[in-house]
Amino acid sequence: MHAKPPVIRNGDAPGHFRRFAAIDWSGAKGSRHRNIAVAICDSGEAAPRLIEPERPWSRTGVLAWLVETSKEVPTLYGFDFSHAPPIMERGAYLPGEKDPPDNAKDFWAYVDRLCDDEDLGAASFLEKHHRRHFYFGASDGVKADFLHHRVCEHAFNAIGGGKASTVYDAIGASQVAKASYAGMRLLHRLNGKLPVWPMDPVPAEGSLVVEIYTRVFILLAGLKGGKVRSREVLNRALDALGSRPAELAREPDDHATDALIASAGLRAIAEDPRYWRPKALTRKIARSEGWTFGIS
Repeated sequence: MHAKPPVIRNGDAPGHFRRFAAIDWSGAKGSRHRNIAVAICDSGEAAPRLIEPERPWSRTGVLAWLVETSKEVPTLYGFDFSHAPPIMERGAYLPGEKDPPDNAKDFWAYVDRLCDDEDLGAASFLEKHHRRHFYFGASDGVKADFLHHRVCEHAFNAIGGGKASTVYDAIGASQVAKASYAGMRLLHRLNGKLPVWPMDPVPAEGSLVVEIYTRVFILLAGLKGGKVRSREVLNRALDALGSRPAELAREPDDHATDALIASAGLRAIAEDPRYWRPKALTRKIARSEGWTFGIS
């Protein structure tokens, strides 16, 4: 058996990461996804840059890239999807169901076991296996009855971040449900290959995966609006996060800017202890709901 890597035990922030990567994710059906954007930046103030394959990213391609590059240099990877559903509010991920477990890692395995969608997709989990728990439109009833949130999402709302999306709302352009359950399949495939915070402890060496919400970094950069869709505003945000301006061949879309800003944002706060010790994060929440890195 491989020896477990040493972990940060005294509550300090890790200082060993040398690269910072942000992935703007997608839960769309199919095998290639133009909405996936991957950006990385090195330590210091170097500008973030997009990683663009010859064809649009697949989710399995991102997984392979993640595992391979994690061996090259200690990297902090941020994925923009919810790593688990809420459970603290109601005592269960899917109240009334007998099979789902009550901790994130086992739930990832549960989602992966039920889904046979291509390219780590998870639409069938929502549309077939547990349809009654998800809001797809007015025929499902009152939308407010489906809007359940995690502790970290309530914390984000409390600091003026705006109401976060929920993994039970599966309708509209801003929904995160399908992306999140597809992401849980990816996290299950990482088991034993890369630690995922806070379900796993923070390692003192090597790479680590965290959950991010790109809007957190847009707010940290001092921007009050929503999506960033211009080079000028992007570079203003990067400057506020201590980064040099991005060198882009074309005007970016909001998926690219989300990833670029988030990678620079990860670097900007990675050594700040308060983001590794959120006030409301308990051991129970860590193993069941997880936390969004950047919400203190």
